Amino acid sequence: MSEKPISPLRRRMIEDMSVRNFVEKTRNDYIRHVRTFTAFLGRAPDTATPEDLRRFQLHQTQTGVRPPSINGSVAALRFFFTVTLDRPEMARHLTFVREPHKIPVVLSPEEVARLLEAAPGPKYKAALSATYAAGLRVSEVVALKVSDIDSERLLLRIEQGKGRKDRFAMLSPRLLELLRDWYRIARPAVWLFPGRDPMLPMTTRQFNRAVHTAAGMAGLKKRVTPHTLRHSFATHLLEQNTDVRLIQVLLGHAKVDTTALYTQVATNVIRAVMSPLDRLTLLTANRPEPPA
Repeated sequence: MSEKPISPLRRRMIEDMSVRNFVEKTRNDYIRHVRTFTAFLGRAPDTATPEDLRRFQLHQTQTGVRPPSINGSVAALRFFFTVTLDRPEMARHLTFVREPHKIPVVLSPEEVARLLEAAPGPKYKAALSATYAAGLRVSEVVALKVSDIDSERLLLRIEQGKGRKDRFAMLSPRLLELLRDWYRIARPAVWLFPGRDPMLPMTTRQFNRAVHTAAGMAGLKKRVTPHTLRHSFATHLLEQNTDVRLIQVLLGHAKVDTTALYTQVATNVIRAVMSPLDRLTLLTANRPEPPA
């Protein structure tokens, strides 16, 4: 059975993204968002008008599409109209949605231990442990190769992380033990955590499913995602009085302001601060009585 031919317009968009060295995930996301807009429009996307864009964004808002998805479609359509169609005036009619600021969900050390013990098999136990032990993003975990492990310097090489930047992540002795246990079992050739096809890496969907399964088996009531382990990594380091600038480097954050978010959930840090009211009470209690 032959594959459905790619339209000239889609091919041009793919070429435009390739010239700019977009990663595969971004290319796939952009194509998907334009396809969704085309389905809504009911005709070729290059015939769209500003009013069509306004109706599409209104439709997304009214049907409960979450802000990250809306903003993803805005980025894709802005690229499509500005670069592929050379109609930059259309981009003015696409509006990014401000995402509500939410405190990240964080697990306690005890909850993390339960989650890791409930992982469905040694591969996922090692993958979940890597996420927590090194504070990795899910995309970084599934992209790890056997050659990325530097056991002598206790480092993990992260190739083309967020922002297309290479960096090093910490490799704890305990994580190294778990990775060696997994390697002895599976003997992966290229990808550290191969998928169903050993020549391909584990997918983010498979990893997400494993995390949800482990959370259920561990009896955790919180909403747990792979990113929850990254949040927990940063928060627990902060509670151990690790400098926030070092945590920024370990997480691969471009700005320290992003890392500083975890100060809002580091409960040990919050509890260690004396309230001005308590200090006032101490000062009042220690004040000498006035002479009679």
